[in-house]
Amino acid sequence: MTAPIALRRLNAADQDFSKHLDHLLSWESVSDDGVNERVLDIIKNVRERGDVALVEYTQRFDGLSVNSMADLILPRERLELALTRITPAQREALEVAAERVRSYHEKQKQDSWTYTEADGTVLGQKVTPLDRAGLYVPGGKASYPSSVLMNAIPAKVAGVPEVVMVVPTPRGEINEIVLAAACIAGVDRVFTIGGAQAVAALAYGTESVPPVDKIVGPGNIYVATAKRHVFGKVGIDMIAGPSEILVVCDGQTDPDWIAMDLFSQAEHDEDAQSILLSPDAEFLDKVAASIAKLLPTMEREAIIRTSLETRGALIQVADMQQAIDVANRIAPEHLELSVADPDAWLPQIRHAGAIFMGRYTAEALGDYCAGPNHVLPTSGTARFSSPLGVYDFQKRSSIIHCSADGASELGKSASVLARGESLTAHARSAEYRIKN
Repeated sequence: MTAPIALRRLNAADQDFSKHLDHLLSWESVSDDGVNERVLDIIKNVRERGDVALVEYTQRFDGLSVNSMADLILPRERLELALTRITPAQREALEVAAERVRSYHEKQKQDSWTYTEADGTVLGQKVTPLDRAGLYVPGGKASYPSSVLMNAIPAKVAGVPEVVMVVPTPRGEINEIVLAAACIAGVDRVFTIGGAQAVAALAYGTESVPPVDKIVGPGNIYVATAKRHVFGKVGIDMIAGPSEILVVCDGQTDPDWIAMDLFSQAEHDEDAQSILLSPDAEFLDKVAASIAKLLPTMEREAIIRTSLETRGALIQVADMQQAIDVANRIAPEHLELSVADPDAWLPQIRHAGAIFMGRYTAEALGDYCAGPNHVLPTSGTARFSSPLGVYDFQKRSSIIHCSADGASELGKSASVLARGESLTAHARSAEYRIKN
């Protein structure tokens, strides 16, 4: 007999609610000293020994009998072959998702711009794509083709000439749908390497792996730690924590729907977080009953149970206004506004990675094919971070072209400010351009 689930219930009216909420939300995505030391050793080894180190790590960690980097390179033809090996339904779903993701991100493209002042001085901004982007994809039995689309397509839309993908193939397990997604997304080069060694190779380059300007994509604690250490040499997307969903419901949505929406994040892993806010105590009871009823039907029952019992919660609030206030405090990765009129509340949402509007918009649609990016800020970082997008693969350079008159006038102000900072060379450099 299945044991009843011990689901946390909180009430925003309780005096110690803030303390309990802080405890519920606490998450430190940090590595222990052992992981840090191993990752630093791997990075150093790859920097010093290049391809030889990559081959040795692949032999050791992935259990592959490879002799050289030539065995770890997948040509474009292999990606095209993967398209023929997946089912027609899978190919159609990938193509539909890719087109929607591409269409959405096309609207994010930024163009260069300039304007001319009255004295002829021209100011502006030059927008340039990165030269090369690196995409990390988990490998083996893990299948994340959606992640390939979400990371590679914005780079291509931004105009990045070369997208390099790394994906481990432990024990020779090649995931055809991941390779098919890479083909559809326009990935240019694929190396079957993984772990911290793959991140190091992308950051510093080896004889075979070209160095990139930015590394994006999810990975385990070793990958996340390596990304943290190479940041500065290259850009990274983010250090992501566990997946999260916060559902705000007025009590009128089918409780089975809400329960399954909570499951959709809890099934990622035991550290994922699923929270429901509602002013309707009776509705919270109904959702709890739906959770108990539906949980035994789930393939990942054990993972969902652990996630919900350790980091999940059903929270009663006084009204919808308080629900919005709590939601802003949480700053969730995914926010579902499962209410009658979500547009009425949208202006008050200040912090959320992605906002799913209305009863019919399941968060899962955003994960795969709605169009917006599913690479989102976690662990409260939506307070200051945004979803991955085309802008992450573009750089902006300022343009300043002074006319003689403009340089003369600006030089007067620059001179005063520079001398106020005791930077005489700055001042005299500007003063040379001042007309007598």
